[in-house]
Amino acid sequence: MKNTHRLLAVALAVSTLVLAACGGDSSGDRSSTSTTAADPLKGDITVSAAASLTDAYTEIGKDFEAAHPGTKVTFNFDSSGTLSQQILDGAPVDAFTSADEANMTKLTDKDLIEGTPSVIARNQLIIVTKPGNPKGIKTLADLSSVGIISLCGLDVPCGTFAQQALDGAGVKIPETSTTRGQNVKATLTAVTEGDAVAGIVYVTDADGAGGKVTAVAIPEAQNVIASYPAGVLAASKNAAVARAFVSYVASDDGQAVLEEHGFLPPT
Repeated sequence: MKNTHRLLAVALAVSTLVLAACGGDSSGDRSSTSTTAADPLKGDITVSAAASLTDAYTEIGKDFEAAHPGTKVTFNFDSSGTLSQQILDGAPVDAFTSADEANMTKLTDKDLIEGTPSVIARNQLIIVTKPGNPKGIKTLADLSSVGIISLCGLDVPCGTFAQQALDGAGVKIPETSTTRGQNVKATLTAVTEGDAVAGIVYVTDADGAGGKVTAVAIPEAQNVIASYPAGVLAASKNAAVARAFVSYVASDDGQAVLEEHGFLPPT
């Protein structure tokens, strides 16, 4: 009889444990389902960006890939006008950052950009000269008579902004005294390689050139501020990663890199 009672007690205990285990598994499953993190970002994206972003975005791209090991960012740097036209012509691009609003508008007007692009940085112009400023250039007015001046093409944002600054200061530089670059990097190179005595580029490009040039500030009243909108292409094949990249640029980490490279904050 005692053996029978003992067997019944063991059976009841086993049943209780089985029921508890089943209940625990069910509860655990719900908890696991509700707390499971989203799959990590994966895949490649192509980002077209204004040439003036080359150094900053290259660094940001590496940081982004380190934060998301399953991703790879390939950059295409050139003038914003060239890049926007490539996109209009069907180039497979996932995200675009322009050095002006006008070239981004060309895309938003065609519904090629998701939602509303966000400004991720601003920039301003500066005069650059050969090291040591041998011509003694102090103002925009001095550029009219010191020799060959390097400017961006008139269809390039840095060229448009430079012309606005010169017009605002009442300065005319003969076209025969100018050499024009297809983007701001080419415009800067004309000065660093000695093809021009001076040029007008962005502050960020002058900072990046280091001792290869001497920078001469343009007064605020004569300067032009460039805004940099960024957006994800509606036709992106990897929109999740593209959105994450644009968000990363706007994050504290991305903004810190942009600031280190001389960019002004978005507002």
